Amino acid sequence: MDRASNLPVAQQDQRKPEFIPGSVGAVRIFGVPVRLHFTFILLLIFLLFVGIGGKQTGGSIALYILALFASVLLHEVGHALVARHYGIRTIEIVMFPIGGVSRPERQPKPREELWIALAGPTVNLLIAAVLIGWVAAQHGFVALEQLREPTDANLAERIAFGNLALWLFNLLPAYPMDGGRILRSVLALGRPMEDATRIAAGAGQALAILLGLAGLLWGNFVLVFVALFVYLGALQEGTAAKGRIFTAGYKVEAAMITDFRTLGHGDTIRDAGNLLLATSQHDFPVMHGDSVVGLLTRQALVRAMLTQGSDAYVAGAMDRNFKRVAPEAPLTEALSQVVGPGDCALVMDAEDHLRGMLTSEHLSEFILLRQASMAQSKAHLEA
Repeated sequence: MDRASNLPVAQQDQRKPEFIPGSVGAVRIFGVPVRLHFTFILLLIFLLFVGIGGKQTGGSIALYILALFASVLLHEVGHALVARHYGIRTIEIVMFPIGGVSRPERQPKPREELWIALAGPTVNLLIAAVLIGWVAAQHGFVALEQLREPTDANLAERIAFGNLALWLFNLLPAYPMDGGRILRSVLALGRPMEDATRIAAGAGQALAILLGLAGLLWGNFVLVFVALFVYLGALQEGTAAKGRIFTAGYKVEAAMITDFRTLGHGDTIRDAGNLLLATSQHDFPVMHGDSVVGLLTRQALVRAMLTQGSDAYVAGAMDRNFKRVAPEAPLTEALSQVVGPGDCALVMDAEDHLRGMLTSEHLSEFILLRQASMAQSKAHLEA
């Protein structure tokens, strides 16, 4: 018997984490799955296309791109190895167009995060130092002006310069860059992690706006793209930090929906459509007696209506591997289950009985009410 079958539902979910959507492949390095986001593959094709011609051969172009890819990958492996030193498993490494993302299984403590964040840029600095030392020993340094014209002769210098750029860029105090994580870890030494995250995310958004304006003024649209990525990452983390602040101390049962409708496994898609129109509910647990056998989402319902027809049974369209959370689980830990629009998790107790539903929309309303309540309490105290 699988050992996971004896664990509570919430712990079983933690053993089967979801991967970042849009990523493909799964090459393992030091036991960590490394995946490519589809946009990274498009970037590689673009770089190969724009690099054709000039004073460098096709082999030199390919080697330069592979070297930068390896540098970014080693950067993320550095994060993963230091995280492993602290007993934190890395769920996956995903390669994006402007860098990689390492996903730890848990939030590191402030001191742990400081060293984990420093590990990545340190790898790039070491690569640059080794290449610069090798170039100096071979034929001396090349003037920086000559690096503007890519050639086979200055390949090593350009790879070294690329690693120096990665080192400096990642040390910017802008969340979610490593510099932003370093800033958060230092702030978290003297204040709550959520407050430190909010400050670091705010700094990241401010710096992203400055980078975007500089990119527009200089006509550098790559810089504008990087600024957009940093801004969205900082905004997402800032929102997540706010969610953790306003859900701290509460259990899932405090925010779950208890007034909901269900479907039977023998009901048809037509029955589900009628229930969708008659209520404000978007997702429906599918029951077989007292047991939950699946979850029918609105997207699955519409897809089944178009492909199978209204007389098809909901059992053929429902999701049997639906998300589950325990009613006594901390609400802050359940946030990761319903992060996206339309996300839904079923609240199941230890006996696998359905207790409620937790949706992203309802959770947002809970956070909004908590925010208003805390603001009112603060106003009374100041009055």
